[in-house]
Amino acid sequence: MGLLSMLGFGGKSESIKEFVDKGAVIIDVRTPGEFQGGHIKGAKNIPLNTLGNQIESIKKMNKPVIACCASGMRSAQATSILKNNGIDAMNGGGWSSLENKL
Repeated sequence: MGLLSMLGFGGKSESIKEFVDKGAVIIDVRTPGEFQGGHIKGAKNIPLNTLGNQIESIKKMNKPVIACCASGMRSAQATSILKNNGIDAMNGGGWSSLENKL
């Protein structure tokens, strides 16, 4: 596995559109202050440093997850955490570029 795919970037087997079509939830892993400064409508703010404590509530949503942040680095970490916990997740990258793809 390459570094980019480990980080959730390379080799996307499913597109953002496919995830959205499956009813994906967008989780923004930035801080609450960053989130308040602008975010995708309907996105849930779960900061990366609290994500591990929210795994069960995310699993209860029973939906795939698109993680986003400011640049794509924190969302890559979040995607890895989610996948390691059995959640269908993809890295959406920076929230503003993700918003343009939706």
